Amino acid sequence: MTEQWTISSIVQWTRQYFGSKGIDNPRLDAEVLLSHILGKDRLYLYTNFDQPLTPEELAAYRQAVKRRVMYAPVAYINGYKEFMGLDFMVNPAVLIPRPDTEILVEAALERLDGIEAPAIADLGTGSGAIIVSLLVKLVTAVGMAVDISPEALAVAGENADRQGVGERLTFFKGDMLQPLAGEKFDAIVSNPPYIPDNDICGLSPEVRQEPRLALAGGSDGLDFYRRIVAQGANYLKPAGFIAVEVGINQAGPVAALADTDSRLKLEAIINDYAGIERVVIFRLML
Repeated sequence: MTEQWTISSIVQWTRQYFGSKGIDNPRLDAEVLLSHILGKDRLYLYTNFDQPLTPEELAAYRQAVKRRVMYAPVAYINGYKEFMGLDFMVNPAVLIPRPDTEILVEAALERLDGIEAPAIADLGTGSGAIIVSLLVKLVTAVGMAVDISPEALAVAGENADRQGVGERLTFFKGDMLQPLAGEKFDAIVSNPPYIPDNDICGLSPEVRQEPRLALAGGSDGLDFYRRIVAQGANYLKPAGFIAVEVGINQAGPVAALADTDSRLKLEAIINDYAGIERVVIFRLML
């Protein structure tokens, strides 16, 4: 890379380089990284394709490219990820928000519509993407967010403040529902760890750089669902609901956890954009 590189030539070179290293979506990654370095959107790259890069821009881009070929996720390199139309700060302390999780947020929004000042709990909040998005959309809502990782809570707190909902959100360090004793909610939401422990080693190199705490769900991936369903009714207001994201082929087993003892009934299983069963909704039995 020299000072003669233009936007067009550097993107083309990086696309080929990423492709040779087995990086998925090599052109997209090249463009997203360069857009971040330049502080512009991707359309700018196309309308200013012949713009030369400064030595400082090239040096910063070189470092980003080096990290990407070591399988650092693009979101960690750039330090943010878009979710529900909002920008969330992310780092290796938190799971990177995925588009599929927007299905969970949309399902909760639909069910909370019309409730005055709804109270929402988010278990395993990570970056805070779920609860912060809900509070941004529901301007009278209040929330409580739990995570066992203090580093994750720090990220979530910063995202809450950046999105202007920090005063309506309380954070607790602890294990799922444990810190919330005595509280009642209109909704409990969670994208818990759901990868079976033995499957972690088979994940892509990028995903394996995300925190294991946010991925590993026990021998069959269902440990956290069992706990949420077994205990969740005690934390729900009358007619309250629980909405959880699930992994591939997990919706049926998770839905089957609802029984008379749990005081929960299955309300819905919702598919993601690819037609995969992705969100399970439970409602408190009345």
